Amino acid sequence: VQLVESGGGLVQAGGSLRLSCAASGFSFDDYHIGWFRQGPRKEREGVSCLSAADGSTYYADSVKGRFTISKDNAKKTVWLRLNDLKTEDTGVYYCAASRRNSGGDWYRRARYQYWGQGTQVTVSS
Repeated sequence: VQLVESGGGLVQAGGSLRLSCAASGFSFDDYHIGWFRQGPRKEREGVSCLSAADGSTYYADSVKGRFTISKDNAKKTVWLRLNDLKTEDTGVYYCAASRRNSGGDWYRRARYQYWGQGTQVTVSS
């Protein structure tokens, strides 16, 4: 099982990035995919999730209206579009996979079985 994030970088406030998460080694269609981030001296927090069950999307309040999650099952890739970036969005962004029948809230780390290594996003003022 492998999740590989890419697309991070340094961007000015107000700018945009598109993060990618390439999955392999498991049945992609059967997993919810979440994005988490960990800022400096902060706990890792849930940012967004895309449900395997019905394609529903979920977002943290802090990113609603600015971030968009999407996926391509054929490519086994999930993207997170980050618009109107703020300095507080700085952090390492991780994608994670959770089995379809996993319980718990989408933003709970314990729900996810597989994690990528992360990609750094730095937003300058």
